[in-house]
Amino acid sequence: MSDKEFMTLEDFDYYLPEEQIAQDPLEHRSDSRLMVLDKKTGELEHKHFYDICDYLKPGDCLVINNTKVIPARLIGEKEGTGGKVEVLLLTRKSDNTWETLVKPGKNARIGQKLSFGNGLLKAEVIDIVEEGDRIIRFDFDGIFEEILDQLGQMPLPPYITHQLKDRNRYQTVYAKHEGSAAAPTAGLHFTKELLQEIRDMGVNIAEVTLHVGLGTFRPVKEENVLEHHMHTEYYKVTKEAADMINAAKASGNRVIAVGTTSTRTLEAAAEEDGTLREKSGWTDIFIYPGYKFKVIDCLITNFHLPKSTLIMLVSALASREHILAAYNEAVKEGYRFFSFGDAMFITNELHVGK
Repeated sequence: MSDKEFMTLEDFDYYLPEEQIAQDPLEHRSDSRLMVLDKKTGELEHKHFYDICDYLKPGDCLVINNTKVIPARLIGEKEGTGGKVEVLLLTRKSDNTWETLVKPGKNARIGQKLSFGNGLLKAEVIDIVEEGDRIIRFDFDGIFEEILDQLGQMPLPPYITHQLKDRNRYQTVYAKHEGSAAAPTAGLHFTKELLQEIRDMGVNIAEVTLHVGLGTFRPVKEENVLEHHMHTEYYKVTKEAADMINAAKASGNRVIAVGTTSTRTLEAAAEEDGTLREKSGWTDIFIYPGYKFKVIDCLITNFHLPKSTLIMLVSALASREHILAAYNEAVKEGYRFFSFGDAMFITNELHVGK
């Protein structure tokens, strides 16, 4: 697979019954199921997320993405016609200007004025950019974040049709820096108590930031996946995080990424020799089978959509064959899929701490 210059979307497809798409978060975050996959052999174990400590060991470095989801979904109307419009905030361009996804976009022409919350927030479409995204300039009195908190909704993925009762459940317990249009969902399984238990056993926890953006909502359209272009997302690695990860690598310990966003951050920021330094910027890194990982050894992740860039990323770490076999087993065993679903730990040592 890694030698192919042509990988088709069908190479990353699998059958998923619709009823296995999780519509609601579990009452307790760490009660979700955990499939543990040996990336070398394909061997599987079925556990619960609260068992994760059995697969960690002192000296490991767990890397989490501390981005915070903003209530980025605004429902309003077009001035003049009163037609309903939905705006999803994607990337902040300046204090009052955002790149957005507008539905319906067809009539959102340059110059179109919009209104939200009976005029509490007003806006105008000022440009149309690639993929039809709209640049929107907002006009308001007060503080934008406070108005957004009042009017905005959590931007749940389109496959979740239920209303979210508690918006904090689409937020990790360690979320700090606002800027994401979607949650780094692998982190949703952690509780503060579980993180403390992990620290107490001698595992270091490094925090990085990647603001999850447009790529989460865009399907791969090219039949040859190598022609797919990833959208850019902002990331930041602090000196403290870089030092912690470098120390783990230097001492022969494992770097375990929590989520594909942490993975992309580390692999984008790393030097060729796998070392990290304080760094921030924009990345459009696309990881698929054949990619040689520079930093991460293991990955805690959710179950991803068929034909998505995320299933391609996990296939790069554990091989496409192992991943598809594991996904088919997860379907058979009734696992819950996607954002509010169950978790997978892709590891290089299945029997740690046994």
